[in-house]
Amino acid sequence: MKKLILKQKQLIFFVIAGGLSAVVEIGLFKLFSLYIPKIFPPELNFYGIKYPFSNVFSTSCAILFNYILSIKFVFERGKHSKKREFLYFMIVSAFSTVLSLSIFQIFFHYVFFKNINVMIFVFSPEVLSKIFAIIVVSVLNYSVKKKIIFNG
Repeated sequence: MKKLILKQKQLIFFVIAGGLSAVVEIGLFKLFSLYIPKIFPPELNFYGIKYPFSNVFSTSCAILFNYILSIKFVFERGKHSKKREFLYFMIVSAFSTVLSLSIFQIFFHYVFFKNINVMIFVFSPEVLSKIFAIIVVSVLNYSVKKKIIFNG
């Protein structure tokens, strides 16, 4: 068991860093989705897109948080200069943000219609859509970041 854990250490740390980043992203999304519509009412339906600014702002904050965790705990640096590494990370993250927003819209419009009660938690369609978008995009992010941006 110990050998397996040591062999999969990077993946375990990626999951932990991703989990923490997801908590930041979902928490900020919930906060932004409550307050941005009060300031900017079209946030609720911006040309057919639900919560675009809440999504982009929460995802951007989580990306920066994840970058810090990734360079400190998950991946080895050195494949590229720090500037180039950060640039690649942001390019992949920008693509991931668009993908996440698209997946969110699909789940929000076509999959989740009601709140789901799980013990003491109530998950709204917005939060459920966000969670599933994060899960789908995380798989892609790990592969790309490991192979292209950082030293395996």
